[in-house]
Amino acid sequence: MRTASIEVRATASLYAFPRVGFIVPRYKHSAVDRNRLKRRLRELVRLEVLPTLRTMDVVFRVVPQAYQRDFEALRKDVQSLVRQLATIALP
Repeated sequence: MRTASIEVRATASLYAFPRVGFIVPRYKHSAVDRNRLKRRLRELVRLEVLPTLRTMDVVFRVVPQAYQRDFEALRKDVQSLVRQLATIALP
């Protein structure tokens, strides 16, 4: 699944709880920018994804446009992805 700033991959999990991972490449940005983006994504996942996520492994990978997006734009992307994750069927 993909939005303007985030790509998501989901697989069935062997565990009884959901797991979430992040891939945040530098894309010629500073460590400060990269860490700020990771903190924003972690907070959005804590607020928007984990309360509704079924048992699965999910990996969020950002694309270069994510560095220019503000928190609310990232929130809309994550909410869109949560709706898509709710519709997929995993074994």
